[in-house]
Amino acid sequence: MKKLLLLLIVLCVFGCKKYVVAFEQPTNAKLDNLKMEILLDKKKVQDINLKATEALPTYETAELSISDDGKHLLQLKVKDTTFSYDLKYPEEKYIMVTAHLKSNGKVHVGILKQAYPFRFQ
Repeated sequence: MKKLLLLLIVLCVFGCKKYVVAFEQPTNAKLDNLKMEILLDKKKVQDINLKATEALPTYETAELSISDDGKHLLQLKVKDTTFSYDLKYPEEKYIMVTAHLKSNGKVHVGILKQAYPFRFQ
């Protein structure tokens, strides 16, 4: 029984393919409680509420599971705008998402993609 349980744990750890997404919490108070809807391959995965900070930005991490290697579509819905990004697994396994408020009052969402984890200091 222990061997079977250990085998299942090992398969889950090594068999599950995931994107690791870090959401930067904004420093702009106007973006406090901003709801961001996350879709992966046009399927809703999660909702994130951004919490504004007064000092340095903080990060909330989410893991988005996928079934196969190759191209995937990450969509982020903020208010009435959808931002779409093409991702390649495993080359772009780690993603950082940042929301900014433009001078015209519209929200812009940008991402950074890389194959290795981000280091936050």
